[in-house]
Amino acid sequence: MSVAKKDIKKVTTHQLQEMKSRAEKISMLTAYDYSYAKIIDDAGIDVILVGDSASNVMAGHISTLPITLDQMIYHAQSVVRAVDRALVVVDMPFGSYQGNSSEALRSAIRIMKESGGHAVKMEGGEEVVESIKRILTAGIPVMGHLGLTPQSIYKFGTYTVRAKEKAEADKLKRDAKLLEDAGCFSLVLEKIPAELAKEVAESVDIPVIGIGAGNGVDGQVLVLHDMLGITKEFHPRFLRRYLDLYDGIKNAVGQYINDVKSTDFPNEKEQY
Repeated sequence: MSVAKKDIKKVTTHQLQEMKSRAEKISMLTAYDYSYAKIIDDAGIDVILVGDSASNVMAGHISTLPITLDQMIYHAQSVVRAVDRALVVVDMPFGSYQGNSSEALRSAIRIMKESGGHAVKMEGGEEVVESIKRILTAGIPVMGHLGLTPQSIYKFGTYTVRAKEKAEADKLKRDAKLLEDAGCFSLVLEKIPAELAKEVAESVDIPVIGIGAGNGVDGQVLVLHDMLGITKEFHPRFLRRYLDLYDGIKNAVGQYINDVKSTDFPNEKEQY
């Protein structure tokens, strides 16, 4: 049973700020298609992220890098059609904003105009702040993303916990303030020490959403396919699986195959 506040008809960036002010935790999940987006929106999720993780869970790539801007817009269009309540944030994919601020603005405008999404998300701190500022001048809300940034996986070379060393932790704290000052309405912190994430969340006025960043932040996000147990090979410490849909669906399909081959399906009541 959902405990979301049903009196909020539409979640906005302003309401997320109010939620942080009153210490109400923010719930966020990814979605990439109409059907799942409709279910989680109806359940009362606050924020839906159309994540570039679609590259992994929808297309089968080993990283988020291959997904294109056109593909992200397609997924976002599907999600937006399903949503009545949640704020829809769309990841800007690798290569759509790192080059220069003009390219970043064009990409963000395409996402907003063609998908109907409500905001965009960008990975990085000081390195992309000029692009963030340029996008904000067009009135497009931006969510930042620090810590483990999957679009930079070949730079890091590993998906291990980030910012464990002082130098990297200090940079992350500086970047968080920089993104807040630039105008980001929220931040995602991925796979960093819980104490550091808590410190960052307390040091900025904007909501901080964690994934593998402990419970001292203002909200949590997970990949839908991971928390529903559709993916099987991914076992990070921060992941809680709420269902085991992989085996459930596999067993149902197996039963269907058996019923077809035995002529049990369709029976007399299931035909015209």
